[in-house]
Amino acid sequence: MHSVAILVLDGVVPFDMAAPMQVFDWTRLPDGRHPYRVRLCAERPEVLADGGFGLRVDRGLQALADADTIIVPGRAEGAPPLSPAVLAALREAAGAGTRIASVCVGAFVLAEAGLLDGLRATTHWVAAGQLARAFPDVDVQPDVLYVDNGQILTSAGAAAALDMCLHMIRRDLGSAVAANAARMSVMPLEREGGQAQFIVHEHPPVPRGSDLEPLLDWVEDNLAHEVTLGAMAARAGMSERTFSRRFREQTGTTPLQWLLRARVRRAQYLLENSDHTVERIAQQAGFGSPTAFRERFRKVVGTTPYAYRSTFNGRRAATAGERVGG
Repeated sequence: MHSVAILVLDGVVPFDMAAPMQVFDWTRLPDGRHPYRVRLCAERPEVLADGGFGLRVDRGLQALADADTIIVPGRAEGAPPLSPAVLAALREAAGAGTRIASVCVGAFVLAEAGLLDGLRATTHWVAAGQLARAFPDVDVQPDVLYVDNGQILTSAGAAAALDMCLHMIRRDLGSAVAANAARMSVMPLEREGGQAQFIVHEHPPVPRGSDLEPLLDWVEDNLAHEVTLGAMAARAGMSERTFSRRFREQTGTTPLQWLLRARVRRAQYLLENSDHTVERIAQQAGFGSPTAFRERFRKVVGTTPYAYRSTFNGRRAATAGERVGG
């Protein structure tokens, strides 16, 4: 049997721990046998989980050395620092070739152990920026469900851990076994790691008191109209070249990219909170045409406007199909 060890640390998020437990435990071979043996392990027998309840774990860190796969769930904000023993055990397992995967913000544990240096990795989109800042040697991919580097895998939010686990089962045992595990989990098997998370795309931060703040407020108020680089520069009282340089210095991006992201954010809000057609939303968000809007929205958000609305605006989804389109 393939041994799966789930490392339970203080502050563990219960769902991050339970999701892989269930997926691997439900997996069956065609003859009904269990291909995986799932065990919890921890540094100490008593672990305090997020939510204030305790867990009793029978296996210690030595279980990591015997595992074929190690899963590291996320921990709540404010969890105690990782001990040298935990980090050393993970490094030793990685050095022995053990497959190691993280769930959600469990990626921070792998990063602290140095297991993500030079690799692509993901985590929940809310924490992606923090991961990138804290560990600059990690190539953080904030808009995917999971990343498979071969030996080391990372997943986004806890639901994406289900996708990652099904992916590992398919790698281990083939599509038929993985498809049955997906049915047991009431999950689609076909979602791939490259599919973008549904991200609330925030604007790059602008320092308080920046001379760009009034301009950006004006842009937000005029998204439905044509907003050119020249118009923004003129309103800021600068040449286009000086304005572009100053804008990048203060926001880390170009005026055009900031504007496009603002338009997508406006479209997301309208898809979630209005019954307007895609054609009208494209106009309200300032896109030149519904086709241009759909292409840009898919590129930034990773799905179509209709699929996004179906997920986040249930009231509208039941009747919108004939008018919204993909």
